[in-house]
Amino acid sequence: MAGFEEAALERVRVARVRLRTAQEADDAFEEAQAAEELEDAQRVAHDHGLATEGDGR
Repeated sequence: MAGFEEAALERVRVARVRLRTAQEADDAFEEAQAAEELEDAQRVAHDHGLATEGDGR
């Protein structure tokens, strides 16, 4: 797998962890930011033909 693809998928993974951590901490502000980052990371991955785990693609 090319470096860009690995980085894009890692970005999705990190964003998911950040979102889960914010949810567990009941931190609404951090959760909103993490959700936005995850959405953007998934969009970039999908724009480059990469399937991300658990998104049905």
